[in-house]
Amino acid sequence: MNNPLINPGLGTFFWMLISFGVLAFILGKWGWPMLLKSLKKREQAIADSLNAAEKAREEMKHLVAHNEELLRQAKVERDEMLRNARMTSEKIVEDARLKATEEADRIVENARESINYEKLKAMHDLKNQIATLSIDIAEKLMKAELSNKQNADALIQRELENVHLN
Repeated sequence: MNNPLINPGLGTFFWMLISFGVLAFILGKWGWPMLLKSLKKREQAIADSLNAAEKAREEMKHLVAHNEELLRQAKVERDEMLRNARMTSEKIVEDARLKATEEADRIVENARESINYEKLKAMHDLKNQIATLSIDIAEKLMKAELSNKQNADALIQRELENVHLN
């Protein structure tokens, strides 16, 4: 068991120590500063990202509050528009109702006038027919009464007595 890797000799140990020292010196002089520098950059980038995320979060909170305000204003405007539309529609309905009432009143009045006119016309026609019938009946009666000379003289005498002269 005399393996040089497990039990190194004094020369090998010396050269390993010198190689390790040179390597530690080179890494200490150029490697570690670059490694630390890149770690610092990465740390700074992470910190900047966190700050940016925080700013974005704050901006989002501001935007949400602004959006809620805009939404509230939009609801108020919508309610105002709906109220105006409702008032306008009620006014239009009321105007239409008034016009319809006026038109109905005008139609009723025209119908009344027409009915009165037709009634007067019918009454006039009826009077004319009654007068015509009365004349026809009177004529027939007169012919019957006056066919006899004695009856005719008596009728003329009676009528002359009933007439009053002014």
